[in-house]
Amino acid sequence: MKATKEKEADLGNGSIGKLLFRLALPAILAQIINVMYNMVDRMYIGHIPEVGPSALTGVGVTMPVIMAISAFAALVSMGGAPRASIMMGKGDNETAEKILGNCTTMLVLMAIVLTAVILLFGQPILLLFGASENTIGYAWAYMQIYGIGTLFVQISLGLNAFINAQGYAKTGMLTVAIGAVCNIILDPIFIFGLNMGVRGAALATILSQAVSFVWVLRFLSSDKSSLRIRRKNLKLSAAIILPSIGLGVSPFIMQFTESIISVCFNTSLLKYGGDIAVGAMTIMTSVMQFSMLPLQGMTQGAQPIISFNYGAGSIDRVKKAFRLLLVACLAYSTLLWAIAMFLPQIFIAIFTGNAELAVYTEWAIRIYMAASLLFGIQIACQQTFIALGNALTSVFLALLRKVILLIPLIFLLPAILPDKVFGVFLAEPVADTIAVTVTSILFLREYRRLSHKKTGMS
Repeated sequence: MKATKEKEADLGNGSIGKLLFRLALPAILAQIINVMYNMVDRMYIGHIPEVGPSALTGVGVTMPVIMAISAFAALVSMGGAPRASIMMGKGDNETAEKILGNCTTMLVLMAIVLTAVILLFGQPILLLFGASENTIGYAWAYMQIYGIGTLFVQISLGLNAFINAQGYAKTGMLTVAIGAVCNIILDPIFIFGLNMGVRGAALATILSQAVSFVWVLRFLSSDKSSLRIRRKNLKLSAAIILPSIGLGVSPFIMQFTESIISVCFNTSLLKYGGDIAVGAMTIMTSVMQFSMLPLQGMTQGAQPIISFNYGAGSIDRVKKAFRLLLVACLAYSTLLWAIAMFLPQIFIAIFTGNAELAVYTEWAIRIYMAASLLFGIQIACQQTFIALGNALTSVFLALLRKVILLIPLIFLLPAILPDKVFGVFLAEPVADTIAVTVTSILFLREYRRLSHKKTGMS
């Protein structure tokens, strides 16, 4: 394991542009690689002879559960990591290590509870989430094995945020890359070579996450990390863990509500369009993951810079980092939008060779991603609120897009439009447009507050 020892002065004094590129590029690559965990599974599963489309739809139904597991990791880590960065900016590494230790314990406890819930209640949950008689067998076969590896998922995802928060973006990228490469190698062996089907895909995934789990723990326990997991910091303290969870509520809502939204989409589409509509949604969810996770990689790269300099009181550097982040996110989301509108076949062919499903998805994806070019603004502003420690506003924005807007629209639009399936897909761009508008207005206010804070310091 190699990690370049990076000085804290780099975050406080280095060129913002170079720092953002240096930290964001590995984080973007890590997020793209991270997508491969589930995308590779679906790519192989979708091409299983004879049962590919049904198996793909069944595994797609498991996505709400998988997203919920990731959301609980975010609840702890995506609040704890920015707080650790802010403390490092203040020169308080002792408190930063207490945050790391408490978050480690909380991730383990949550993994135990989640594993029990999945194994005891997983099958009825999947039926509730949109599995049909044709797909429940595939969904439950995948979920049973995946649930056993929940601890590996929680720790590798959750603690990797603390590696990135210190500025060790390359090491954070390797955490994901090692697991993804293992998954890519093991998937065809288990699925086709050992004829395990969807069970093989799940087994490949959790074994790969186990490798990442070992890598993360080994790094954060070594002297190569600026922050280390120490036994004395593992005992939970309300004063340490509660503020971290409070700040993590926003990313938790963003990810957990993806699970709820997936259920809403799947149940509505199953009602109005049948299994083919749910299959199309599985593909579009994968495409949306691809568009979202690289954006999250950019914000992960910017987070240590913004949080550290905010803690140090360097407001000019905070503002410059945000401006660069906004431009980068908007450029990327616009590119993804253009591909989805004009060349959707590029995405669709990856997941299915079924002509009927491909044609259906090509129509649907243009509706579903019609406003995705604006999402660069949404994620840059919302994640910067988190990096600044502004929990309340970030929570409101997370609730606004998903809970207040999107979920009601999924059921409202089909009720008032003649084409019911079109109405379900249209909910996404309508919610995105309203949410981006509100987010932009609120962030302008925050931006002015930063300017006043600078003036007050001078």
